Amino acid sequence: MGDGSATLPWVGVAWPRNKTDLLDGLRETELPRMVYPKPELFKPPRTDVLTVTPWLAPIIWEGTFNLDILNEQFRQRNATVGLTVFAIKKYVVFLQTFLETAETYFMVGHRVKYYIFTDRPEDVPNINVKAGREIIVLKVQNYPRWQEISMRRMETISHYIQQRFVHEVDFLVCVDSDMRFNDHVGVEILTELFGTIHPAFYASGRRSFTYERRPESEAFIPRDVGDFYYMGSIFGGTVSGVYKLTKKCHEAIMADKKKNLEAVWQEESHLNRYFVCHKPTKVLSPEYMWDNYYGSPQFLRKKRFLAVPKNHVAIRSKRSSHLKS
Repeated sequence: MGDGSATLPWVGVAWPRNKTDLLDGLRETELPRMVYPKPELFKPPRTDVLTVTPWLAPIIWEGTFNLDILNEQFRQRNATVGLTVFAIKKYVVFLQTFLETAETYFMVGHRVKYYIFTDRPEDVPNINVKAGREIIVLKVQNYPRWQEISMRRMETISHYIQQRFVHEVDFLVCVDSDMRFNDHVGVEILTELFGTIHPAFYASGRRSFTYERRPESEAFIPRDVGDFYYMGSIFGGTVSGVYKLTKKCHEAIMADKKKNLEAVWQEESHLNRYFVCHKPTKVLSPEYMWDNYYGSPQFLRKKRFLAVPKNHVAIRSKRSSHLKS
């Protein structure tokens, strides 16, 4: 560009070549006076669980953050959060509960765009949302196999980031539709890149993780490698952070496909491989992805995001006697 600025290759944002100009353009903000308990250096709020990773990323649990402070900081950023959800085939039946509970618990008081990917836009329920929040329905292709639908999610998100999301939101949270919000899920999760600990493996050793173990797969993880087993049902971060993750995972999925390989848990396997090589800057505890099948362990003070009980065979089959086909 002839004005002394450089353009980032995919974002299209111009940055001054003179870094002093960047510093001069910074706007100083400060928090209003707030009253809250003083942090106690020798009295950590949680001693029953791990609250920080070896790479110094916080693990988000109830009791480890002050939401009032975080909300005020976030408001000063004037940011918007995008929530992507895929409702393909019969999974549209979950949208009513998903959206209604999201309006009650997800990013309350902040601007949100719900991006609904579906092959049945006419079946998306008409939900009244609060001011500053919007439902956007995006029609996508259906595939015969649910595994293929699952793997195409990474491709679709990375494509729409380039084409649309980068211009509309600052953060993306990517979740499954067969879920319901059950308690507060807010700005405490937002960061450059976050992953969520799987409720079935929070206490398991590496060798028990269901990583992809075939060396010929792009998702391969050796048995002596790995930190946590991350759930594919909820991940996110900044738009750029999610773009890099979804683009890399899609490329790895396509590379496997050329070798006639499919990772054991499709895109979740590739997500876990990505997090081995690119550590998330926050890790969400199982509070943020729980299934009541696993009961109510004492350490779990909140069940924020819950799996909805369902018949997997019926919901994924072409025909069902009790679900709309």
